[in-house]
Amino acid sequence: MTEMLLAVQQPFDFQECLVFLSRSEQEVLHVTTPDMVRKLMRIGERLILIELREEVNHIHVRFPFDEVSETEKEHVAREVRNWLDLERDLKPFETMGAKDELLAPLIETHRGLRMIGFPDLFEALTWAIIGQQITLSFAYTIKRRFVERYGDHRVIEGRAYWTFPRAERIALLEPEELRELQFSRRKAEYVIDIAREITNGDLSKTALQSHSSADIRQRLLAIRGVGAWTADYVLMKCFQDASAFPIADVGLHQAIQHQLGTAKKPTIEEVKRYGESWQGFEGYATFYLWRSLYGNV
Repeated sequence: MTEMLLAVQQPFDFQECLVFLSRSEQEVLHVTTPDMVRKLMRIGERLILIELREEVNHIHVRFPFDEVSETEKEHVAREVRNWLDLERDLKPFETMGAKDELLAPLIETHRGLRMIGFPDLFEALTWAIIGQQITLSFAYTIKRRFVERYGDHRVIEGRAYWTFPRAERIALLEPEELRELQFSRRKAEYVIDIAREITNGDLSKTALQSHSSADIRQRLLAIRGVGAWTADYVLMKCFQDASAFPIADVGLHQAIQHQLGTAKKPTIEEVKRYGESWQGFEGYATFYLWRSLYGNV
């Protein structure tokens, strides 16, 4: 069996990451247990199952059912580091947050939680669009239908493991086919349009990564169906921009209300004022506040 160790910067709490990854029973793209997560990854034309567990100062990556090359191991290492934001130094965020009335208790309780994201741009954009103006529970239901209809899978020990649909496949669809999964017509059009942009090379994460966050945001905003919230969410979760700030996010407002114990949600202006104290870490502050909404799962 092939395996490898990935070093992590402290503070890092694998259990906190597992809590986040376990927050929905409808999740279809990974499987968690109390001490590990399994995920199917596409490497070229291969579908390879990886298993992550915690070691001291490391993530232990196992390939329990496959032999993999050094090149494939390097690919997986990059994807896992991106997915779990393993190369981030959280100490500056903790130093800032320790002085903040909203963040201090969350950093103490959830110390080492990473801003878990989406290495794949198509997945990040699609998930953000699916989630626009619907409940998180219904968004997960639609994602599961989408993945199980158009994704690739592999059955191992009687369980099906899935990968997110490839943009190239979705680019061939018509909106009516996604409507069958309860996408709204507009969302179906948006997702297919994005898939076509990615497939024809007009939209590329690799190309965008050479630009500033401001320029990436402007490019994302030029995509049909992508507004300020979606652009900032994708900057956070796909481009690992710790300063991206989805300031109008409903969950963020709920979390601030919950932390303050107030009867009313904050106004946008009030959220802006809190954000002034989080400069450079608005995305991480948002992620920790989201974490406060789902207890210990």
